[in-house]
Amino acid sequence: MLFDPRISMVTLGVADVAASTAFYEKLGFRKSSASQEAVTFFKMKGTMLGLFGRAALAADAGVENSEPGFSAVTLAHNLSSEAEVDEAFAHALSCGATAVKPPEKVFWGGYSGYFADPDGHLWELAYNPFMENDADGFMQLPD
Repeated sequence: MLFDPRISMVTLGVADVAASTAFYEKLGFRKSSASQEAVTFFKMKGTMLGLFGRAALAADAGVENSEPGFSAVTLAHNLSSEAEVDEAFAHALSCGATAVKPPEKVFWGGYSGYFADPDGHLWELAYNPFMENDADGFMQLPD
């Protein structure tokens, strides 16, 4: 298959690579030795997260470096209980995240909340009682 569906890496355009790197390290991400002054790489379970200067990322993609705002994209971290969501949310706030929507029971029957990183990238912390996480913390989807 020419296109085997997967996401190998998510790259976030950030205003200050060093400051954003420090934020993500406080959250518990571990910086790879492949990181450089202009780009930071974090290895995660199953994928990688990159931090790259916003203007440089826009130039690389050949698009205008427009003002930050809602991009219609969120990053999600699914957890195994409501208590874990609350704990992760409190931890994110203690690391400098901005509360966007405190965790609460949601219309689809789960429990979730949102925080923003220093550049406004939205992270959802969620518990989905209809799909359990495996032993490695990966949400299991039915076929």
